[in-house]
Amino acid sequence: MTDDAADLMPPEAELALAWSGQKVRGPLSMALQLDRRLARIVARTSEPMLGQMRLAWWRDALGTPLADRPRGDAVLDGLGAHWAGRESALIALVDGWEQVLEEPPLSERAARLFGEGRCAALLAVYDKTPEDTSDPGALYAAAWHWSFADFAARVSREEERALLVRLGLGLGNGHPALRLPREARGLAVLGALGLRALQRGGRPLMEGRGAPVAALRAAIFGR
Repeated sequence: MTDDAADLMPPEAELALAWSGQKVRGPLSMALQLDRRLARIVARTSEPMLGQMRLAWWRDALGTPLADRPRGDAVLDGLGAHWAGRESALIALVDGWEQVLEEPPLSERAARLFGEGRCAALLAVYDKTPEDTSDPGALYAAAWHWSFADFAARVSREEERALLVRLGLGLGNGHPALRLPREARGLAVLGALGLRALQRGGRPLMEGRGAPVAALRAAIFGR
């Protein structure tokens, strides 16, 4: 049910990983690779039930004890190495992607649940949840901006893109979050690029000459 090769990361993800410390680089890389794998499942699914079956495979695999999981898939093996004991956040990511399998156009409820699932996985990279982190606004807003911006740039329906942009800008009133801690500079890069893309109407995150500047500013200043 899976492909055995790890997916190539888009340039914004590579930048985020480059600015991440050694402790979080592995978990962040694997979370982003799982996200891309799930995105590919959804993009290639014409029949929702088939997509749900493939997503269920991932949900079941992540819920299986590490010693009993199938071996040989680069992403699943990497998750076992970097995410043991924290799989609930990854299952939330799977659940989030399942929301967008509904018949188009995408509903606001489904879009919100999708964003929440993606945010849960990103925050878990830093061993945080929206409830227990000392500054949920900064971390969660960065994750939220990236989650919606990245998806908005992929959809083909203008009404869905408009919905994703509106929801993405709705957190923090479309303004940069407070400064993120040093260990979360990779997330700061994703959040800054996501916010910029949303403000440009859902354009690709690395489009335009200003994208590298925004990424560098976020990496240095954490916002």
